[in-house]
Amino acid sequence: MIVTRPLAAAKKSLEDMGYLAVDVDPTLDLVEEINKLKKEKNAIILAHYYQESEIQDIADYIGDSLGLAQQAEKTDADIIVFAGVHFMAETAKMLNPSKKVLLPDLKAGCSLADSCPPHLFRKFKEKYPDHVVVSYINCTAELKTLTDICCTSSNALHVINSVPKDKGIIFAPDRNLGAYLQKKAGRDMILWNGACMVHEIFSAEKITKALVRHPNAELIAHPECEAHILAKAHFIGSTSQLLRYTHESEVQEFVVATESGIIHQMELKSPDKLFIPAPPNNTCACNDCPHMKRNTMEKLYLCMKYELPEIILEDWVIEKGVACISRMMEISAKAGL
Repeated sequence: MIVTRPLAAAKKSLEDMGYLAVDVDPTLDLVEEINKLKKEKNAIILAHYYQESEIQDIADYIGDSLGLAQQAEKTDADIIVFAGVHFMAETAKMLNPSKKVLLPDLKAGCSLADSCPPHLFRKFKEKYPDHVVVSYINCTAELKTLTDICCTSSNALHVINSVPKDKGIIFAPDRNLGAYLQKKAGRDMILWNGACMVHEIFSAEKITKALVRHPNAELIAHPECEAHILAKAHFIGSTSQLLRYTHESEVQEFVVATESGIIHQMELKSPDKLFIPAPPNNTCACNDCPHMKRNTMEKLYLCMKYELPEIILEDWVIEKGVACISRMMEISAKAGL
């Protein structure tokens, strides 16, 4: 069993204890208060690119999963506040077992991580006893205990290429990223049938119409997207790679097929360029991750003030799970990432 509730006597979340974001004094300058708490508590705020723009703006570091893991590993802060989703905070805790790791909303989960229940994957893994298990970092702490090497979309190809050619590979949990890597690396892999709800919602038809309306635009896509979307893309990369590409490219317009939060950083780095969120296949704002967007400035403030909810992992999970993350970091360092 993995415990992720706070270590308070009642083991409750802030919400359970009656501290609701809606109760925060509306006259408070949250930016000022959060910055004050950072100094008082020697805390660092790590934020993913998919967070709300206000949270990105106040974070000490903004990045993708690889960059966030690297920052978590080397920080000398006493408290790590993770403005992201659950698996990211768990990864930070694995890398910093003696530090306090906070997550503004415990319900900020991940559809991709949920698509690979560890008890089912364990049975799946038993069918291929001689295979190396490579898991995308977007998975639970318990799944990492069943993993040989972790990876992110930034370093996945390097990780796959590090596995000897005579060894079979099980790739989990994202089937789309796995299929993309099979083509890039020329490796035949066993893929777990999982996916990210956000990256599977894009409409090829609506994207085509957007490109017709913007004939000078390029489609850029995250490799978690389905194959028929990737086939249309001018460039495929992780969130950090997409950001760098749009900044360095001479192209002035982009249709962006990933979670729309990254567009804030794209606009900051290239204010004269146009960024169009790739349209979903219905009328909802499905290219916004509902889990990422659970975090708000109010929840961030309450989280830092009361130091809850705290991510707590059992010792065996940290000891067994951190090995695959450490291996990933070694491969990334060797590759200069």
